[in-house]
Amino acid sequence: MVEKLYSDFDPDITIRNAKGKTFYENQINVKDIESVSGVKTSSLGLEEVVVLKHEKKWVNANLIGVDAKFFDVAKVSEHMVDGYPSLQVDGKDAAVIGATLLDKLEGFIPSVGYENISIFSPKRDMKIRLGKSPFAISRIEIAGRMNYNREVNAEFILVPLNFAQKLLSYDSEFSVVFIDIKKGYDNEDVKQDLKAKLGADFEVKTNFEKNELIYKTSQSEKVIVIIILLFVFIIAAFTLVAALTMMFIEKKGNLGTLQAIGADKSFIFKIFFSEGLLISFKGILIGLVLGYGVCLSQIYGKLLIMPNSADEPFPMRISFEDGFLIITLVSIISILASYLPAKYLLRGDNLLQKKD
Repeated sequence: MVEKLYSDFDPDITIRNAKGKTFYENQINVKDIESVSGVKTSSLGLEEVVVLKHEKKWVNANLIGVDAKFFDVAKVSEHMVDGYPSLQVDGKDAAVIGATLLDKLEGFIPSVGYENISIFSPKRDMKIRLGKSPFAISRIEIAGRMNYNREVNAEFILVPLNFAQKLLSYDSEFSVVFIDIKKGYDNEDVKQDLKAKLGADFEVKTNFEKNELIYKTSQSEKVIVIIILLFVFIIAAFTLVAALTMMFIEKKGNLGTLQAIGADKSFIFKIFFSEGLLISFKGILIGLVLGYGVCLSQIYGKLLIMPNSADEPFPMRISFEDGFLIITLVSIISILASYLPAKYLLRGDNLLQKKD
């Protein structure tokens, strides 16, 4: 889920100027980039922080000027809520906006026609004067709205590259190169080849590095959940200890009878130990049936839907390796929780001593 939410919008590799905000087209050779082994396609982009206005609503946003190839790289068509994944409508420039961002502007995608918004961008190299607007203003139609993750949905708007260049007064300057990698190639290997070709003037990052904290968090989350479950299992084991203790107290009067007919401590220990295992493994069996039943119901029945996701269910995947790990942990705890109480309760108990 994390890879789908973040990696789809962020191309496999992005290249930026390491010493400034933008770079000139002649500073980087796109054909050389695409000649690197593993590079499938590349596209230039232009980024800027702008202000959007729709009627009386004003919202800050991150504008990205892109070409049509970016829509294939970012799989925009797979993340549309409504509208069209297009940078042109009726021969005019159009934008695709984050779903939450459009909600903030109190806009919508009509069934007929298109919404218009105004984009305000700070003018370059302009001295502030009374009566002069510090913003370059342009209007654009909204072709559709997209749904990736909270950050993209609330902050980003995609516009045609030439529209962004005109708005921002950039003729042949860009701020980013988006790289899509062929299947079967490792992003890190291709990154190293690109760095060797581009030199120290450019910063090359993989999609994992761009969202490094998110990926590290998602990878460590599984370990944390298992540790929490382990503590829950240990706490639950005290219920088994209590059950065996109460059973020992209730059956104390019968223990002498068992000993009188020839039962020794070892035999009685096996009775209580076996009873503990029966209780715990019955719980394991019921837990497996209920647990996998809930998982299968979510996978095929879509019981829980993610909010603001166009009826997309919470993703779930059954891992038999994880199931085996959990069963092993529970079994070890159950064996210990059955063995230790039985051993302790029968140690030095006077009722099991032969009476003269």
